[in-house]
Amino acid sequence: MTVKAMDKAPERPVALVTGATSGIGLAVARDLGARGHRVFVCARTEVKVKQTVADLQAEGLSVQGAAADVRDRAAVQDLVAAAVATYGAPVSILVNNAGRSGGGATAGITDELWHDVIDTNLNSVFLLTREVLTSGGLGAEPWGRIINIASTAGKQGVLLGAPYSASKHAVVGFTKALGKELAPTGTTVNAVCPGYVETPMAARVRTGYAQVWDTTEEYVQEQLESKIPLGRYSTPQEVAGLVGYLTTDLAASITAQALNVCGGLGNF
Repeated sequence: MTVKAMDKAPERPVALVTGATSGIGLAVARDLGARGHRVFVCARTEVKVKQTVADLQAEGLSVQGAAADVRDRAAVQDLVAAAVATYGAPVSILVNNAGRSGGGATAGITDELWHDVIDTNLNSVFLLTREVLTSGGLGAEPWGRIINIASTAGKQGVLLGAPYSASKHAVVGFTKALGKELAPTGTTVNAVCPGYVETPMAARVRTGYAQVWDTTEEYVQEQLESKIPLGRYSTPQEVAGLVGYLTTDLAASITAQALNVCGGLGNF
């Protein structure tokens, strides 16, 4: 039997991280930069992108970025072209992190909310992945990493979160299918599935539940934490740590997986 040699990562690979100005995305950008990667960040708001780039550069990290609406095909094309042009190298690592919450009683969910959650959480993953595999150059390289930030909500239903759960289930399915497709090429594809993580999005979720349940955000947090065997929310840095590991050569045999970072909240 012939054993295929493991391809090695390029020196200082270029990593594109979406939704990178706060929460998990910011932690991922910082972690990858600290690993010596050249990082290109994006978010919708130009001011926030510029501030994030300045902050991470002040930490001595190689970071550039641009504002982009990852729901829009033309914007995605421009984003990937900018990343390639900035560093003069193909994108070797794609972290699809941009996302939003969204839900409520399903009978009252508007068309606009449903489509925006799906566009932001799912369709953007497809658009970015396709663009990076083609004009981004990843598809022509013998080594690559695609990491999609999904959720434990992509493995189990979330109360009053049908649009969000639907989008994240789809991201997990997309990841597993693409991982098998690209396995012979040296590019791995995995989903990282956070549970409750202390981020600005988590704060908005608590606010939403508090309004629906007519209670306080503190009570909501107590109820959510009671479901977590570890007894606390995970941190963005803990999620970023797994993302960072998946970019290493030691993770070369991990592909088409959906890996939890959730304090035991989900066990499948």
